[in-house]
Amino acid sequence: MKIRYIMAMMAFAIFCLCACGTGNASAADTANENNSESKTMTDNQPDTASVKVRMETTMGNITLLLYGDTPKHRDNFVRLVRDHYYDGTLFHRVIKDFMVQAGDPDSRTAGDDTRLGSGGPDYKIDAEIVYPKYFHKRGALAAARQGDMVNPMRQSSGSQFYIVTGNRYTAEGLVQIEQNMRATQVQSNFNTLVTANRDNILEMQRNGNRAGLQQLQDSLISQARRAAEEMPSPLTEEMRQAYTTVGGAPHLDGQYTVFGEVIEGMDTVERIEATETGAADRPRQDVRIIKMEII
Repeated sequence: MKIRYIMAMMAFAIFCLCACGTGNASAADTANENNSESKTMTDNQPDTASVKVRMETTMGNITLLLYGDTPKHRDNFVRLVRDHYYDGTLFHRVIKDFMVQAGDPDSRTAGDDTRLGSGGPDYKIDAEIVYPKYFHKRGALAAARQGDMVNPMRQSSGSQFYIVTGNRYTAEGLVQIEQNMRATQVQSNFNTLVTANRDNILEMQRNGNRAGLQQLQDSLISQARRAAEEMPSPLTEEMRQAYTTVGGAPHLDGQYTVFGEVIEGMDTVERIEATETGAADRPRQDVRIIKMEII
């Protein structure tokens, strides 16, 4: 890896470090893009507090299961449903073979040319990334969010969500996905190490100590790669089975909070996914959530 490229990586990581205290961009976009509280759960900790929600749309009904072990997202969604927050809102972003997104309150009365995706309540939700137990298989329900540059703690939008449709992968395709996930993990490890060495880096930059920066860069890259190599395979056998049979969006795994899944009505999701879209992936014909209710 060339030094110039690594310098750019380090500069980018420092920029993100500084930006996290000041960034305050608009609400979420799952394709381009709350304090994070990552949780790890094991199979011997059963989900005992799930909630079912029926969503009535202009294209049919969808039944969602909200996981009990993502309680902040579950409770927030339940509260919004009971407050009728989603009633009348649109599926404002639809990408075939990827996902359908909704939950922007501004969409309720939006004109045809209104750009959507920035609306929501005046709060975010701490990340509850229960990975690899929950992943982006077809039918997964996940929280949209801003990108890492302005949202390094990966907090979720207060209201916007997406349902995964995705693609089916071959075994060979999953190998490439795993390589990409490894590379992402190396970058994440590197950024964490840069954060830990921030004061030292800034001091060397002030002093013009390029030799010291190069030596530190080499050391951090080596540590980042070694830590990634020591981690288990990014894809579990359950994930491989799901992605080669029903499909999904594995490139999002471990980065967004998956807090539920569709248990009935994927045919409705498919109809929404098939709608013709225009600018910003908005359906040309409105697809509206009529109401939601707890069942």
